[in-house]
Amino acid sequence: MSVTKAQIEAALEQVSLPDGRSLLAHDMVRALTVEGGVVRFVIEAPNADVARQLTPLRDAAEKVVSELPGVTQATVALTAHGPAAKPATPPPSLKIGGHPKPQEGPSKPSGVQRILAIGSGKGGVGKSTVSTNLAVALSRAGRKVGLLDADIYGPSIPRMMGINKKPASPDGKTIIPLQAHGVTLMSIGFMMEEGKAVVWRGPMLMGALQQMLGQVEWGELDVLIVDLPPGTGDVQLTLCTKSEMTGAIVVSTPQDVALIDARKALDMFGTLKTPVLGLIENMSMFVCPDCGSEHEIFGTGGVRAEAEKMGVPLLGTLPIDLETRQAGDGGTPIAAGDSAMAQAYAQIAQGLIKGGMA
Repeated sequence: MSVTKAQIEAALEQVSLPDGRSLLAHDMVRALTVEGGVVRFVIEAPNADVARQLTPLRDAAEKVVSELPGVTQATVALTAHGPAAKPATPPPSLKIGGHPKPQEGPSKPSGVQRILAIGSGKGGVGKSTVSTNLAVALSRAGRKVGLLDADIYGPSIPRMMGINKKPASPDGKTIIPLQAHGVTLMSIGFMMEEGKAVVWRGPMLMGALQQMLGQVEWGELDVLIVDLPPGTGDVQLTLCTKSEMTGAIVVSTPQDVALIDARKALDMFGTLKTPVLGLIENMSMFVCPDCGSEHEIFGTGGVRAEAEKMGVPLLGTLPIDLETRQAGDGGTPIAAGDSAMAQAYAQIAQGLIKGGMA
């Protein structure tokens, strides 16, 4: 019994393009003939570029037809309807940095509900670690979260979030952010060659921050966390005066030297009329993994006392933890797991959500 065209067409319905639609649905089958057990037809692509990509599809169509009862030979030709498509014109290159543009008043990106800055008076207190893990914890709690690495001279978010590639820009102006661990990301580190120093004066730095806030397609976010550089300089001034800030969180260790600089950060936010939503004490203690004893390496109670003095919440205390450091270096934040440290960050995130801060 010879095969029919209807049987062949039914078989070709099983051969789909990447969009899930079949060859017949795309109307690509031409000159179908059946002579006894010999079947011949042509797959016609819209242009030569597409045709070059359809060789596996042609082979699949030939195989599925040749396996039909009554078919002794199946021959499928691949052709193109039109000439090869012209190479697309590459979009204009995206440049980051340069003098900031005039701005009438404070603003925030479209679709972003809250902007939350994470600051510190000095470096080395774990501010970026807190920012990264807090963003992941908020995302796991159901919030739509963005994370902006505003530490222009020392960006660490790419390493901590395990992603480092250049964001797309369709027109040389709009920036399409990256995604990792449920968080929308932007960092100057994505735009620079790894290991290359950013040697900019203040105006270029402020211009870059303005671009990363205003030109990035952040989408709909419940909260945009901004990881600030340490200190009280240009980035902090630009962010607090040019953006509609919800508030700031200051990270410090209990050490007196760290608290001296943390107080300066608190004073800066007060001067810039940015609400301080609370403090986080990082490296509060070290728990010995062998015996379980606690060691207060950097002192105790300093951040709690400062929070009470200012009348702001102590949002959480976080111990020194080897796994947190290893997770950050490995590109998977500790908050993405289920350890005790992940639960500690989840508790801080829940506190922010319940307080209407995130």
